[in-house]
Amino acid sequence: MSSPLRKSLLSRARRVVIKVGSAVITSTHGLSKDVVEGIAADICRLVANRHQVLLVTSGAISSGLRKMGLTKKPKSVSQQQALAAIGQSILMMAYEEAFGQYGQKVAQVLITRDDLAHRRRYLNARNTLLTLLDWKIVPIINENDTVAVDEIKFGDNDNLSAMVANLTDADMLLCLTSTNGLYDKDPTLHKDARLIPLVQGLDRGVDQYASAVPGNLGTGGMASKVKAAQKVALAGVPTIIASGIKDGIIRRIFQGEEEGTLFLPRETPLCGRKHWIAFTKSCKGDIIIDEGASVAIVEKGKSLLPSGIREVSGRFSQGDAVNVLNPLRETIAIGMVNYHSGDIKKIMGAKSSEIEARLGFRHDDEVIHRDNLVLIKELEQGDEACRSRQ
Repeated sequence: MSSPLRKSLLSRARRVVIKVGSAVITSTHGLSKDVVEGIAADICRLVANRHQVLLVTSGAISSGLRKMGLTKKPKSVSQQQALAAIGQSILMMAYEEAFGQYGQKVAQVLITRDDLAHRRRYLNARNTLLTLLDWKIVPIINENDTVAVDEIKFGDNDNLSAMVANLTDADMLLCLTSTNGLYDKDPTLHKDARLIPLVQGLDRGVDQYASAVPGNLGTGGMASKVKAAQKVALAGVPTIIASGIKDGIIRRIFQGEEEGTLFLPRETPLCGRKHWIAFTKSCKGDIIIDEGASVAIVEKGKSLLPSGIREVSGRFSQGDAVNVLNPLRETIAIGMVNYHSGDIKKIMGAKSSEIEARLGFRHDDEVIHRDNLVLIKELEQGDEACRSRQ
């Protein structure tokens, strides 16, 4: 049986991001071809029913492990990157063959966080993916582990899938893992663990149930999947976390069967641009402001002017994201700056009319414009300003 709510959400989900974890499609023996073929078959049915599907898949490193005869992922970043280079071709060949049985064309897309942190490249990636969907091609997306380093890594493909959902204005995120969904206890340790079928997308209480421990072959535990669900909930997108091990799981979910855990979206979504600033761009530093500026930003929706800045921490460039802290050093916002950190130190405490005299130039009157400020309360309560502009 399917609840009316679940059925309603699924009926509106025309563009879907499906994330498949390493534990689903690989084992110590390498790629599980039967599982890959089953996933491909289900996705092809969705495409035939006029859905658009983007597949975010792990498995490159674990595929490389098998080819090299290794049983344990090495700790060395360079060795992991080498394994990813070896395994990515194996992974794509398996998908190419599986989808090819149904005449479905696929495309490989490798992304780093740096690709999405810059607005122009972000929009280029978006245009490429939307073009592939228009051509009825299934994009198969993975992090570019071969070149990604700590500063530009997504951290895991759960996070990447959330970013792809926001990037492409998806209607649903389906996260396939090795468990049936979110439990109130670790089901591998407690026989009385209970599956949680429904979660309000921003219910922080569920964080205590989500283990951060990844599997032997993957990088993200249940905690990363819950965080991904919470991120897309802010963009108004529902998420289902379910077992990818079950045969025909994608088909069964879209037929309305009560599989996995459904995370409901927030009714008032965050603007796409603000979601990008808050979650896709990595914060490079902190700006500490005075009480007057804090009140102006939080209560009056104003921009951050140089006169309200008291301290700058970290090195960052124009266009980077930073944390904005009140005098108590509590983060009240995340924003995208108009000036380099060194330049902000020179103009902090000054009036906007004094910027050019101090720097010899003036980009903007504001250090952070209000349209590029994401208040922490917006992440918790919703962004009415975004709604009114849509």
